[in-house]
Amino acid sequence: MNSDILRKLIGGILLVSLCFIGFLKPVQQYIQLPNKIVMMQGEEVILPKAAPVSAMSASHSKLALKDTTEALTIQADAAGREEVLLELAGVPIKKVDVEVIKDFKVIPGGQSIGVKLNTLGVLVVGHHLVQTEDGKVSPGEKAGIQVGDMITEINGEKIEELADVAPFVQEAGESKEALDVIVRRDQETIQTELKPMKDSNENSYKLGLYIRDAAAGIGTMTFYDPKSKKYGALGHVISDMDTKKPIVVEDGEIVHSTVTSIEKGSNGKPGEKLARFTGDKEIIGDITRNSPFGIFGKLNRDIKNGMLDKALPIALSHQIKEGPAQILTVVDGEEVELYDIEIVSTIPQKFPATKGMVIKVTDPDLLEKTGGIVQGMSGSPIIQDGKLIGAVTHVFVNDPTSGYGVHIEWMLNEAGINIYEEGREKAS
Repeated sequence: MNSDILRKLIGGILLVSLCFIGFLKPVQQYIQLPNKIVMMQGEEVILPKAAPVSAMSASHSKLALKDTTEALTIQADAAGREEVLLELAGVPIKKVDVEVIKDFKVIPGGQSIGVKLNTLGVLVVGHHLVQTEDGKVSPGEKAGIQVGDMITEINGEKIEELADVAPFVQEAGESKEALDVIVRRDQETIQTELKPMKDSNENSYKLGLYIRDAAAGIGTMTFYDPKSKKYGALGHVISDMDTKKPIVVEDGEIVHSTVTSIEKGSNGKPGEKLARFTGDKEIIGDITRNSPFGIFGKLNRDIKNGMLDKALPIALSHQIKEGPAQILTVVDGEEVELYDIEIVSTIPQKFPATKGMVIKVTDPDLLEKTGGIVQGMSGSPIIQDGKLIGAVTHVFVNDPTSGYGVHIEWMLNEAGINIYEEGREKAS
């Protein structure tokens, strides 16, 4: 009986001790450490020691742990996954999962590119009234078709370009029959009937819709993978200039472009690069994706920027620091140049987001030429300490010297380049 009471007493003391340990401020600091750390191969992460905590890992082949009185340093010697257990007086108080990524490298861009997108169907960008014998009417609006809708099928036939629509309109008008139309609206597919009306002024049949089948513009190349030739550019989605909605891409291509002049930015009015597609119109790559993080596809061949034509390592969002950095971009002709900027703020991100950094142009030459960040500069790669860390995305309307940047890891992910899988494959 006495031994049972003694065991219960000891158990109670241990339980209270464990609870007490949990309330100690140093222990709470360790408990608040992230449950997961992502680091690059060869990188060191230093955890300050607020208590005499010891650490151990399941396999020392991947992680090197340096345990001193002031700090615990985790060094990643090889790519892969590992667990680190933090103990206090032999009692486990924290488990940290460590994922080590292979030192991945890509070729930085900076080139001015021409972008041509072919939409998935034809895009409705407006309504207009048809003058009929019974008055003015828009058949398209009457059929419930809205601005931003994509017409993908007419009478069961796939619509790929503007020229595909006219024969259906004329035939239906003459036969006095309605067209069976399929439209895509956001993620929804809608079926409707659309009856063309005869324009008494022009003696032709019309839908009462303004439609367009392609979009073109300019931007800046951000990076490409020298092995797979997968690339990323722009750093933001391409939206239609009329509907302001993201363009649904069926396919597209990129070509070289030449910057002809710059409209400088000022407070309240963003500036713009004025450019033209180069004379050869050689297609240098395709476009398979238009996402919030830019346009993506595959290059037909290697391209050079003439400034930094070697593969650079990337930096993850937590490795970026406030302070000096540079961007690669074109402001005259096709010549890529390096310009100084400052990382004003950066947010370590665990999940993809388009706005990860605030940047400010500090280079006097660039400020003189452009006034700061201008349209067409989106996608310009950001370099810090010899690493590619992201791309320019948006300018602040009320301060053209400043804008947002996106972290490179999210653009790589959108390009179909899984830097995490690279590490796991190597580790296995």
